[in-house]
Amino acid sequence: MTQKTIDNTRRKIVQGGLVSAAAAVVPGLATAAAKPIYYGVSGPFSGDRAAYGAVWKKGMDMAVAEINARGGIEGRPLELLYQDTQSDPKQSVPVAQKFVDDDRVIAELGDFSSAASMAASPIYERGKLIQFGLTNSDPKFTRGGEYMFSTAPTMQMDAALMADITLKHLGKQAAVFYQASDWGDTSQKVFVERFKSQGGNVVALENYLLTDKDYHSILSKARRANPDVLVLISYYTDGALLLLQAQDVGLKGKILAATSCYSNKFLELGGGAVNGTVMSVLFFPEDPRPAVQRFVKDYQARYNETPDQYAARAYDAVKIVAWGAQQGGATREGIRKAFISGTSIPSLLFGSFKFDAERRVAHYSESLITVRGDKFTYYS
Repeated sequence: MTQKTIDNTRRKIVQGGLVSAAAAVVPGLATAAAKPIYYGVSGPFSGDRAAYGAVWKKGMDMAVAEINARGGIEGRPLELLYQDTQSDPKQSVPVAQKFVDDDRVIAELGDFSSAASMAASPIYERGKLIQFGLTNSDPKFTRGGEYMFSTAPTMQMDAALMADITLKHLGKQAAVFYQASDWGDTSQKVFVERFKSQGGNVVALENYLLTDKDYHSILSKARRANPDVLVLISYYTDGALLLLQAQDVGLKGKILAATSCYSNKFLELGGGAVNGTVMSVLFFPEDPRPAVQRFVKDYQARYNETPDQYAARAYDAVKIVAWGAQQGGATREGIRKAFISGTSIPSLLFGSFKFDAERRVAHYSESLITVRGDKFTYYS
């Protein structure tokens, strides 16, 4: 197998209740007697996106355990306060107010969807509490105030990259299936514009609701257009179901999926139907870098499973915010100042980085992977 790595620089590619989860504290390091430091976590721990939340929690709890084993933050143990929102904007807003009103909370991580995060952003901004969007791809998220930071590539970056990959590796006649949401609609527009501008042809463009369970009609319509590539701007649940039902109607073609399909649940739900699916990801456990291999080994030992990119993103987010608290002081403002001034912020995903003027990571690399033999592997 050969690794394909895609290097991205943002300005080039965008042309065109409350649960406390404290990890074990090692006596003499981060001592139990010391006053804990808290982050709030807002995310989907039940509902349709609960698998993402479950993986987040594993990555985050592992990071907390490591931080506390090394002395915590300023000698104080770190604890996480998890709040289930189902990634629903109506639920993320009152959660934000709870966290802002809790003086113990020095940073917030989440929510999963940009819509849920952005609905809550005004509250975090007024409360001067860092809102760390580890999966928030909407570029408007970090424009909501001075306390919004994100390590997620924007949806414009992701969708443009999907168009490039499709043309380079898969084909020129694409059927595009996308969620009827702000994320799905924006992503398909960027994909279609870039794909067409470089000689591609979108022969079918079909949207659907995340709550839909029967896609046979739109898949049959796309089959009549005779595409050579199926492009899924989907989550793992709807993406897997689309491919299962594509087999029912005889729709065939090479497959490209959004990075949000990179989940072990995608494999479980889709079975053989998802074999051959290609996607680009920020993290892949076969990455040979020593830091990645240490993380993978420790995660497997802890949970008896291989981490996906959402586990890695969650783990990385906790560590990055801990760096900010250690460098700038364990206060809301201390973390913000450290993020603004930091030039070599340590990261599992990026090696080291700095936040740009939009409080995002401007330069990063992605790996191109596929599903082969019912598992993820490097695309070759």
